[in-house]
Amino acid sequence: MAGMIDKQDVEKVRAAADLYDIVSSTVTLKPSGTGTFVGLCPFHDEKTPSFNIRPALGVWHCFGCGLGGDVFAYVQQRENVDFREAVELLADRYHIELHYANGSPEDSRGGSKRSRLLEANEEAERFFVESLAGQGEGADEARAMLEGRNFARADWERFGCGYAPKGWDNLVRRLADRGFTQREMIDAGLARQGQRGVYDYFRGRVTWPIRDSTGRTLGFGARRIFEDDTIEAKYINTPDTALYRKTQVLYGLDIAKPAIVRRRQAVIVEGYTDVMACHLAGVDTAVATCGTAFGAEHAKMIRRLVSDDALGAVQLVGPLKVAGQSLSSRVVFTFDGDAAGQKAAIHAFSLDSAFLSQTFVAVAQDNLDPCDLRIRHGDEAVRALVAEARPLYDFVIDTVIDRFDLAFTTGRMGAVKAVAPLVAQIRDMSLLDMYTRKATRRIGVDLDLMRGEVIRVRRRLNVSTDDAYAGRGRRMPTDRHAPDTEAQQRARRQEIQRSDAVRQSYHRIPDAVFICEQQFMAMLIQRPDAIDSSWFAQLTLTNFITPVFRSMFQAVAAAGGLPAAGTPQGLWMHELTKAAGPVLGPVIDELAVMPLPLPAVPQDGRGPVGPRPGWETATDPRNAGSRNAGPQDSGPQNAVGEGGDSPSPAERQYASELLVRLVDLGYMRRIGAAKRRMTQLGGENPQSIELLGDITRLEKARRDLNDQVFGNSVG
Repeated sequence: MAGMIDKQDVEKVRAAADLYDIVSSTVTLKPSGTGTFVGLCPFHDEKTPSFNIRPALGVWHCFGCGLGGDVFAYVQQRENVDFREAVELLADRYHIELHYANGSPEDSRGGSKRSRLLEANEEAERFFVESLAGQGEGADEARAMLEGRNFARADWERFGCGYAPKGWDNLVRRLADRGFTQREMIDAGLARQGQRGVYDYFRGRVTWPIRDSTGRTLGFGARRIFEDDTIEAKYINTPDTALYRKTQVLYGLDIAKPAIVRRRQAVIVEGYTDVMACHLAGVDTAVATCGTAFGAEHAKMIRRLVSDDALGAVQLVGPLKVAGQSLSSRVVFTFDGDAAGQKAAIHAFSLDSAFLSQTFVAVAQDNLDPCDLRIRHGDEAVRALVAEARPLYDFVIDTVIDRFDLAFTTGRMGAVKAVAPLVAQIRDMSLLDMYTRKATRRIGVDLDLMRGEVIRVRRRLNVSTDDAYAGRGRRMPTDRHAPDTEAQQRARRQEIQRSDAVRQSYHRIPDAVFICEQQFMAMLIQRPDAIDSSWFAQLTLTNFITPVFRSMFQAVAAAGGLPAAGTPQGLWMHELTKAAGPVLGPVIDELAVMPLPLPAVPQDGRGPVGPRPGWETATDPRNAGSRNAGPQDSGPQNAVGEGGDSPSPAERQYASELLVRLVDLGYMRRIGAAKRRMTQLGGENPQSIELLGDITRLEKARRDLNDQVFGNSVG
């Protein structure tokens, strides 16, 4: 049985892990107040950002599906691994050696199963690259294939092209020499089990590494170059593994992602050489699917990078102007103009409305793919291909209508019958009406005729209605035939629960008491070292009336009270969340990402120009306007109460104000309770006299508190 990871090593990994970098590798994040960033949730489908992260606190939370936690929880959810594997993955990323209690030899080797598969793929990539550059059998043919596609040696190296040599077990022997087991080779999709032993999965083919957006090699694509290849398929890909899912990967995403985010454009091509040709021609947003049609999971990946909810609560959908460039935001498919290409374009109609509203189609002259187009007509032709793309709906509808001779009544009716099923699949009602009218004008028939045919087909196909332009907070109906994912079910459950809370009439919030308690709890979680420990010691349950915050106060006690000076922020969050348990965990996550009404701290004392130095990571773009990062800014800075990270005067002031209000509320409740008890007792008696003394002392303490705070200021 594998030993547990040493707790100190876990905290080293937590301190080193950069939540912003990890999340932003797959989610486009935008600043939302000091130190907080928002984006589209990677765990459920949404059209407006409800996913919040607070890098300085190392915490994230989605207000849509309710998921949240620390950096380990994010990796667990994202990679579908357990806690131990999440720690090991991050340790590998940040080059931290882990130690194990009662560790087995496997533990000392330093890798989880998943990390070992990544290492195996990296070693395989090195082997393929070396083989392409070498003099082994078939290497000349592999180089000739790439040169014949107008790719120079520098291009091969840029895209990691390689060659899997002919033979039975060349790669297997290489991996065995590097310490990998046959089980690991098979699980990585690099080898197969045969009757005579384990043999190479890729043999006699040119290879391309398929990486995730962070550059980790998950699998490979390979092209046939020899006539005697026993596998007739022109291209083969790594089979689905623990790392590689063909529906969740896009070739070239690792090199295209920065440009996609910057330009808010993506170009979807059909092959590896097409991706290379596009990038070499200056179309640096090109990616390709890997052995499968472009599907819903791919669309989610692209939309998270392209989308920009620039007006907050107003959802912007469709092609939008992008500053500094002539082309609007868009996703361009480079389909062939033949029947197969048209079929692929029609297949895209199954994707969601928000994605399709900014989807375009580019068809090259002579139906050439981008690689052949570059060979025959040069780089400019590839760039023009993308620039001249047409909206998907227009392309498909016009392509079908153009097949009919509209000079004849039967031709016009045939066009109506052919185009109605396409228009009927447009789920967004506003776009449905617009394209119904557009098709009507092109064909030259009565609008009622076309509209009636579209409605009949829509009912027959049972097309669900959608609204691509729905604003934040409006529920989006989903396809009733598509099974809900666990995240979707959780989001729907959260939606119903929140709706119940909003519609009820017996506990209206926010009120002044609730706001005070909520703000204090947020300060307690985000900035505990700003809270005066002596005043905090005066708090009891009577100082809180909101049930969830009474429980939170008890959770803080269960965690040992305020953290000691120097406690890493991540460890404080971890200990508090562990003490609070699963019921309060989401509450802590929400409070941790909740913005506080605190001014930004000036760099030179002249005005609030940036976040407080030392607390938020001072690297662009996380703190636009803050000081430039330097050597002193590297490494973890988010420790509670470290000398270089003491609370700002504004933080101490705000924490003190909240504490005073809570203590004052506590005095008020105790005085009120004592006076009610005196009224119940009636007349003069020893108990009433004792209560009167308690009331006098409490009222004096309350006056002294107010005199101290409002008479001499708080600090």
